[in-house]
Amino acid sequence: MKNCNLIIAGVGGQGVILAGNVIGEAAMSSGYDIKKTDTIGMAQRGGNVISHLRIAQKIYSPIIVEGEADIVMSFEKMEAARCSNFLKSDGIVILNNRAIPPLSVSRGVEHYPTDEEIISILKQKADKIYFVEGTKKAEELGNARTLNIFMLGCLSCFLDIEDSVWRECIIKSLPSRIVGVNIAAFEQGIEAIKI
Repeated sequence: MKNCNLIIAGVGGQGVILAGNVIGEAAMSSGYDIKKTDTIGMAQRGGNVISHLRIAQKIYSPIIVEGEADIVMSFEKMEAARCSNFLKSDGIVILNNRAIPPLSVSRGVEHYPTDEEIISILKQKADKIYFVEGTKKAEELGNARTLNIFMLGCLSCFLDIEDSVWRECIIKSLPSRIVGVNIAAFEQGIEAIKI
């Protein structure tokens, strides 16, 4: 996919903003124009975080309106359902199998949907849904904070950006002491989509 309207969703502390920044670097390094904007919830950790990224030869606005996202990549299950209205009718969802119920759920104000409810909501818009075990794979690598880079590996299968460019941008964006484990997470993300 050369041009892409992408929504990244998750909660504070999952690395949504960093993931968006790496995507932006990789897209610019590949000759694309990119516009990005982030919406961060009330809490620094645990509040919802959404990034809008638009990638094409020329972009004038970062905002993706409802019904125009090619891809929703969500680090948390409920956040994917919340962002489903952004999807095109033939959109793609990359969904991490991780539930982090918000405070509204623990207070009884909101119901946390079951996996079946989430999939049902997403199927109304998405052409393809990739349910991945990103948190589990990151933990198996010994660093749960590699989730965002694992998810970038998944996403890389859909964007017209060379793997070498992704790797260079990951290396530039992270401290050297954690580059190795993050490159491993990126590679596992690619494999998760190829399966």
